[in-house]
Amino acid sequence: MQYGISSPVAVLAAATQRTSRIALGTAVTPTGWENPLRLAEDLATVDILSGGRLNPGISVGPPMNWDRVAPALYPDTASHEDFSYERVTRLLSFIRGEKATDFAGAEGVVEVFSDRVEPHSPGLSSRMWYGGASLRSAQWAGENGMNFLTSSVIRAEESEDFAEIQRAQIRLFRSLNPTGRVSQGLVVIPTDSASASQKAKYLAYAEKRTPRTLSPQGPARMMFARDIVGTSAEIAETLQAHAGFQEVDEVAFALPFSFEHDDYVQILTDMATHLGPALGWSPAG
Repeated sequence: MQYGISSPVAVLAAATQRTSRIALGTAVTPTGWENPLRLAEDLATVDILSGGRLNPGISVGPPMNWDRVAPALYPDTASHEDFSYERVTRLLSFIRGEKATDFAGAEGVVEVFSDRVEPHSPGLSSRMWYGGASLRSAQWAGENGMNFLTSSVIRAEESEDFAEIQRAQIRLFRSLNPTGRVSQGLVVIPTDSASASQKAKYLAYAEKRTPRTLSPQGPARMMFARDIVGTSAEIAETLQAHAGFQEVDEVAFALPFSFEHDDYVQILTDMATHLGPALGWSPAG
């Protein structure tokens, strides 16, 4: 188990009651930790609470540190759990309102049952995102009618050029799902209103993480995107020259985990007032 938000659905439910216009979503929720039927119920509930603003991101694969967490997570079924794409297929079928059981109707005086997951939120299935790092993931997401989130971590398959790999994944996805949306996850840190000490902190943070971006890492040959630190004008120029960024419909800027509250206020304020406009974004009227 990691520190941080262990239940994004609960946090998103709270956010629906404190916002009215912004889209709400996740990067990816690893489905290996979830029961697809229960997750479908929770996501549909939050989507209804939000008025149709939920954009859930999901991924597949066994939970991290699987051998250590299996006895607690799946004490009786660990050897039978399927962590393949089939787990997402089940989730999507439930969200789309397909039958979950062969029984529907009344039982007793007050109990009434549906044969599909309830509640059902009709528009949610079109806002499901798959977080992928490989060509196979891009292909699967496209073939299964999902939107595609390509993140700051991808697999070096046909190249060691991060941007070129990302562009190839996006183009494969679009060839299979031309109407699907594509989002890019990146860590960017604008410094327009940052103090001198904040700038120094941000640059040190990025420098510490730079070595892992220089070549594929580990047996899986994973590549990490470089953190981009600078003024909004500098960041916008870098992004507009990025082969992956040129292909996407939207971008999800991730915040570093280890900064202070004042840092996050400064970064988010600069994103909203400087970086967004520099990239062509403007707030809804």
